[in-house]
Amino acid sequence: MTSELDVDAVVLVGGKGTRLRPLTLSAPKPMLPTAGVPFLTHLLSRIRAAGIRHVVLGTSYRAEVFEEHFGDGASLGLELEYVVEDEPLDTGGAIRNVADRLRADHAVIFNGDILSGADLRALVQTHRDTNADVTLHLQRVEDPSRFGSVPTDADGRVTAFLEKTPDPPTDQINAGCYVFRRTVLEAIPAGRRVSVERETFPGLLENGAHLHGFVDASYWLDVGTPEAFVRGSADLVRGLAPTSALPGPAGESLVLEGADVAADATVTGGSTVAAGSHVASGARIDGAVLFDRVSVAENAVVENSVLGVGARVGKGAVLKGVVLGDGATVGAGCELLDGARVWPDATLADGSIRFSSDA
Repeated sequence: MTSELDVDAVVLVGGKGTRLRPLTLSAPKPMLPTAGVPFLTHLLSRIRAAGIRHVVLGTSYRAEVFEEHFGDGASLGLELEYVVEDEPLDTGGAIRNVADRLRADHAVIFNGDILSGADLRALVQTHRDTNADVTLHLQRVEDPSRFGSVPTDADGRVTAFLEKTPDPPTDQINAGCYVFRRTVLEAIPAGRRVSVERETFPGLLENGAHLHGFVDASYWLDVGTPEAFVRGSADLVRGLAPTSALPGPAGESLVLEGADVAADATVTGGSTVAAGSHVASGARIDGAVLFDRVSVAENAVVENSVLGVGARVGKGAVLKGVVLGDGATVGAGCELLDGARVWPDATLADGSIRFSSDA
């Protein structure tokens, strides 16, 4: 049994998930089915496995959905509390907004759309050992020019927060996970929008606070886009991303109870086929996520795509890199490629061809 860590966890799940529309029209991004369970379940499982028990969820968009599903957290071995933002407060404001629910002297803050393999116990221990005011999880990435970078000195102290640049001085980026000393967290201005990246962290540095970097190169993925969401789900199914919430053994596919896959259909690449879904003869599903009650007809191809609840794919249709909203129908012989999105309950006639467009 993992020993308990005397810290709170705060998970920020208030975003609207606009980059994942139309899927997030019906559910908040952290509640989208990912490798068989809501995405947030995987993060909560890691928090509990690290020995953290008390978790506060900072919610806003569709706030009621979280409590309806997770309740008090007992089923996950957690104590969950919920705080709702009445208006958007940005990351820093959202952190400050939950301050009165904290119990411990330190809190680990998580962005609710990050899939990470960082060692949470080591992160907290580094924070304690260095007596830091804030410890930031800094991820090493191959192409840091896509992000702002966070250099550290020889002792691991953060020295700057740099905007995106074509030639950054370090491969370390802000990974969206922090350990705050509670007194530092409580000093964030209350009741207004505050950016930790642009206001809180630079202000702390300027005032001589100790901001420490926990540098890591393990699995890390922001699942905010359809492409990343599909990859994250597939990586969880295949055991490449850490979780103890996978509802089945890791492998090339996850076919949930109540799903029906024809004997000569293929489901590979870490695909998930959810309850009530049907994959017909000759169909090929590769690296895709099928929500509940999806129907894929004979000889259809679905690759690297997300199909919302009740979506239907006609005979011989080809979907590659596509998002179908709940209840959408794609007719026989249709071809959808390269980021095409079909809105909920829309119908595409047989033989339609779409590239990177909404329908």
